[in-house]
Amino acid sequence: MAMPTDLEIARAAHLDPIGEVAARAGIDDEFLELYGRDVAKVSLDAIAANRDRPRAKYIVVTAITPTPLGEGKTTTAVGIAQGLAAIGKRSMLALRQPSMGPTFGIKGGAAGAGYSQVLPMEKLNLHLTGDFHAITAAHNLLAAMIDNHLHHGNALDIEPHSISWRRVVDINDRALRNVIVGLGSRIDGVPRQSGFDITAASEVGVILSLATSLHDLRERLGRIVIGYNRDKEPVTAENLHAAGSMAVILKDALKPNLLQTTENTPVLVHTGPFGNIATGNSSVVADMVGIGCADYLLTEAGFGSDMGAERFFNIKCRVSGLHPDAAVMVATVRALKVHSGRYTVKPGRPLPSGMLLDNPDDVWAGAPNLRRHIEIVRSFGVTPVVALNVFPTDHADEIDAVRQIAEECGAHFAASTHVVDGGAGAADLARAVVAACEEPARFRYTYRLEAPLADKIEAIATRVYGADGIDLSPAAARELAHFEDLGYGHFPVVMAKTHLSLSHDPALKGAPTGWRLPVREVRAAAGAGYVYTICGDMRTMPGLASHPAAERIDIDADGNTVGLF
Repeated sequence: MAMPTDLEIARAAHLDPIGEVAARAGIDDEFLELYGRDVAKVSLDAIAANRDRPRAKYIVVTAITPTPLGEGKTTTAVGIAQGLAAIGKRSMLALRQPSMGPTFGIKGGAAGAGYSQVLPMEKLNLHLTGDFHAITAAHNLLAAMIDNHLHHGNALDIEPHSISWRRVVDINDRALRNVIVGLGSRIDGVPRQSGFDITAASEVGVILSLATSLHDLRERLGRIVIGYNRDKEPVTAENLHAAGSMAVILKDALKPNLLQTTENTPVLVHTGPFGNIATGNSSVVADMVGIGCADYLLTEAGFGSDMGAERFFNIKCRVSGLHPDAAVMVATVRALKVHSGRYTVKPGRPLPSGMLLDNPDDVWAGAPNLRRHIEIVRSFGVTPVVALNVFPTDHADEIDAVRQIAEECGAHFAASTHVVDGGAGAADLARAVVAACEEPARFRYTYRLEAPLADKIEAIATRVYGADGIDLSPAAARELAHFEDLGYGHFPVVMAKTHLSLSHDPALKGAPTGWRLPVREVRAAAGAGYVYTICGDMRTMPGLASHPAAERIDIDADGNTVGLF
């Protein structure tokens, strides 16, 4: 018998009233704002109320270098939370909210899979409590006030060509990547070139993810730099008197959303910054709530350990003051076969027939990628656990090959069948996580904040990615010097690069050596509090495929959503 679809499993699952889910996590009713029966926002007052409770063990869920297939990091995180509950441990999971762009594009939803999902999956993938819409509105309010300021005389003497603040929308729409605003008559504004990004790429969303309080959110919004005046001085949202209104729009969006898994374990879903150019992590406040609500708090970082996890360690942990006890490295047999360099896969296309054959040699050929990611986690002083997300097409000796690779590197290991079996299928993985958390942690950062910006960039390139060094373009070098003159030298750094390789080049699979990282451009996200480098061609507004998922999503005669996956 074929396994039911994700949507069928989600619809058949029993959901506990969200107040009961909260009560089991120690969150009192007074801190809940209900959105129907199955979703609630959690007041930040719950952080102080739970401050005296024992601190949960803190685990970040990351992965090897992802392939276009997707390795199931979210569903593995859900499975671990369920597996911990199955072995008698209280768990809490913190996840990013899915962007609607990929939901209607080619990727589909991001609520997990099979019997390890976050519910209600339709609400999670479509709007939830409107946080992304609030980000969109706040971001575009600032854009409107920039153009209004230009129209009414430009008292701040903003250089129009320096304006970097574009507009955003939470839909994949390539036609909006580059636009001209202000066309029409003289009363319609000042014509200039601009464009749209997807909402997940908004600095406002990153700020929401890093803010520790409403006051901190307001201060960070005020520090957003939208461009420069003709004296090359930064112009901020505060200068434009926009930050206060933006904070009002985002006031409720700062509160994390409480949901549950298919087995009724609690999940905090909050924020969803883009993993390529931003931090790629769920919110600090969700973790601050969750750390006092369970024995084990799991949080997911976007893409591989070189991307989301590196930013989790070097940026998010600095802001929250929370240090992880273990890191789970999600891997799949098929991903390791791709990293062998012997196969090419594309989204939406059938797997090459050779990938489905029993061939542990392919797994061993892709092993350098897994080894490198284990080394990255260990470089932060954190104990790694390799979680093999098992697919029905995997063979026993291939699974054993992954086990041998992990154990040779000194990592804990467990194969997990949570997609098919739910928490029971992740029980061994949960025990491996518990064991890893018992080992002493010696957490450390990759760089000191006091180091020059160029040194921080080189530290990430060499110590995390395995590059031989960095090559700064003249423009990037000038911008770094300019940012240090502006007082941004103490910022951490984010490397905007491809997620499909440890390097800047998506064609370089495995664990490439003998290469240098080119840095062609450097920008500042002053409100979020970091400098980011551009290392490759980054698309901040995805396009739709020839047959996107939006073509299949509909409502049936009973008003139920169909076609969502």
